[in-house]
Amino acid sequence: MNFELNENQRMIAQMVRDFAEKEIKPNMMQWDQDEFFPVETMKKMGSLGLLGIFVPESYGGSGFSYFEYATALMELGKVCGGIGLSVAAHNSLCTGHIYYHGNEEQKRRFLPKLASGDFIGAWGLTEPNTGSDAMRMKTTAVKDGNDWIINGAKNWITHGLSGDVAVILVRTGELLDSNGITAFIIEKDMHGFSAVKIKDKFGVRASETAEMIFDNVRVPAENVIGEVGMGFKQAMQVLDGGRISIASLSCGIARGAFEASVKYAKEREQFGQSISNFQGISFKLADMATEISAAELLTFQAAYRKNNKLSVTKEGAYAKYYASEVSVRCGNEAVQIMGGYGYTREYPAEKFLRDAKLMTIGEGTSEIQKVVISRELMK
Repeated sequence: MNFELNENQRMIAQMVRDFAEKEIKPNMMQWDQDEFFPVETMKKMGSLGLLGIFVPESYGGSGFSYFEYATALMELGKVCGGIGLSVAAHNSLCTGHIYYHGNEEQKRRFLPKLASGDFIGAWGLTEPNTGSDAMRMKTTAVKDGNDWIINGAKNWITHGLSGDVAVILVRTGELLDSNGITAFIIEKDMHGFSAVKIKDKFGVRASETAEMIFDNVRVPAENVIGEVGMGFKQAMQVLDGGRISIASLSCGIARGAFEASVKYAKEREQFGQSISNFQGISFKLADMATEISAAELLTFQAAYRKNNKLSVTKEGAYAKYYASEVSVRCGNEAVQIMGGYGYTREYPAEKFLRDAKLMTIGEGTSEIQKVVISRELMK
């Protein structure tokens, strides 16, 4: 087994590093403070091929594998978890749902615009009163001739306000019926659709989060993805791949916190020497490095299975659960290593910690990952 990055991964890693150094680093703290979602920066990443990484070239994408995708998110996470989250949600959720489950007409209509950055994508499953308990969703779609009328709301949706197109999961059958949920493609200009930005988030503040509201939104039948009633099953498959995204981003955030900690520890002197010489600090760095390496291996294992069309339910949950918890631990240790400086916005540690925390919540909490893993183990 070859553990080295392939040529494409090395190329993408360098491209993302160069882009982040020029376009993200100089602005990220201001974006974070203002909770500003830089749409134009997202579109620039589309021109680099980062918004359709695993979409085939025939649909306007880059045609790479999940190895390259994971590598790109790791590099973005090292700099800004908010921008990384936006790229992850756009690729694996909205774009991924259409690519893996849409029909040919839908793919040709939406994928080129999503891959290029002409369109920003959103994906909606969670509602104000149903997070992990998605089977009790209240947003409904009722057939009216050749159209569907949608009413309800989706909450905590990345790009819910600025997105040009969104894939949403809506109840078309009875409550608690896993065959009673359908996926619809919603376009921003549809009458009756509106959105409200969610403010005052703890972290990933450069990534837009919103509540989406549907008031008798009329959606044509051609915007139904797959068969009516198959949306929940599609969503579970999409989330399997999406967890690789969050694992990758978590690894990046953790490594960013680690690298900042190493730099600080080498430069900071106490008692006449660099604090990196003290066992209390060096052992923290050793633990961080070991856990990050383990998280990366779990993530690339899941990516390998995704590339080879093998089940990733368990392996994706392994990676997402472990990597997200590691990112929080590394963010916390970075603050501790930097002491009082780590507690200020002048140093990057506090932002890594704030951004890391969402990784344990989004796309299935750590507790949900344990449910998924334990169920798979018992099969």
